Amino acid sequence: MKDWGELASPEDIQKTIEALKANGINAIVVENGQEAKKKVLELLPQNAEVMNMSSTTIDTLELPKEINESGKYNSVKVKLEKMDRKTQGREMQKMGAAPEYAIGSVHAVTGDGKVLIASNTGSQLPAYVYGASHVLWVVGTQKIVANLEEGMKRIYDYVLPLESERVKKAYGMERSNVSKLLIINKEIVPNRITLIFVKEKLGF
Repeated sequence: MKDWGELASPEDIQKTIEALKANGINAIVVENGQEAKKKVLELLPQNAEVMNMSSTTIDTLELPKEINESGKYNSVKVKLEKMDRKTQGREMQKMGAAPEYAIGSVHAVTGDGKVLIASNTGSQLPAYVYGASHVLWVVGTQKIVANLEEGMKRIYDYVLPLESERVKKAYGMERSNVSKLLIINKEIVPNRITLIFVKEKLGF
């Protein structure tokens, strides 16, 4: 059985970066999580409107704390926490779907430059697809796969069981689901999406 947690080789990383760029997605590689965090903060203008999406990778780097508590950014999450979902649900959906900057991660990246994101609720997907003006993804190189078939196997055989274990501990849910699955083949807006590969096992 393939080890879905194994970091990719330098050759596979470079090949995938070139494929992503050919598909309109900016891609770079850094050595570790701290360098990735530094790069994200370099790319975020001060006072920018930022939404950090649910992501074990982003949480590991403590980026939500920087975004939501530093006072340097216009945090969508902070605004949402002050709102009432019962009376302001529609407004909250709109805010989360179209921030200026969306920050998160993905679950698989194929060698020919396609990106896969699985979700239970789908809350992060509108921003990634179209709504956000800028998307920043931080991705451990263990998420590089050969093709879409391998990407699907990685999500169902590896990511889903780990995410189910996480939500059971965090929320008491029985399990998570791949309710919605996004595949980005290409980005047509120049410089909209930047993917930062990390030579470190981060997230699922």
